[in-house]
Amino acid sequence: MADGTFAILMLVAGLTDMGINHCGTSQGCLGRSDVTPRIAFSGGQVLERRAETGSEVYLRYDLGRRTGPFGHAVGLSVGSRGETWVGIGQTYTMDFGSSPFFAELHAMTGVYDAGDGLDLGGAIAFRSGAEVGWENKRGWRFGLSFDHRSNAGIYDHNPGVETVQLRVSVPTR
Repeated sequence: MADGTFAILMLVAGLTDMGINHCGTSQGCLGRSDVTPRIAFSGGQVLERRAETGSEVYLRYDLGRRTGPFGHAVGLSVGSRGETWVGIGQTYTMDFGSSPFFAELHAMTGVYDAGDGLDLGGAIAFRSGAEVGWENKRGWRFGLSFDHRSNAGIYDHNPGVETVQLRVSVPTR
């Protein structure tokens, strides 16, 4: 899963959900709806693959709207070697009935500066990933996430990097 697999999973799951739960409504397949905006803080470890291990902090804001089943988010991450990524994209959250557990997929496009860290081959970098977690009664979410960043082959050199993070997400209203 160290490629665009999470982005493809998000697209397939979201489009399936759209066809089953959204297209038959009065708002249509891509109808806009309000959701709880959230700010998420996470920290974790860059996995040793092509990059040296190191730490990363990540801040993400999930906007208070959804288009069909897809949420909208902006994010910023900074690694221990000065690696910086900033981007925007979509999320897809799966709730499990009345259970407090959830899973989320995301796919985001952004700009990357390697700093003294791993060169991802160019300035454009895509971030996709998955999170599993638990939401308490106040709406705070606690999760474990796995992210992949790469340039998706748009440059000749495309090493990619993965991170594992613990995330806390807090509703902003």
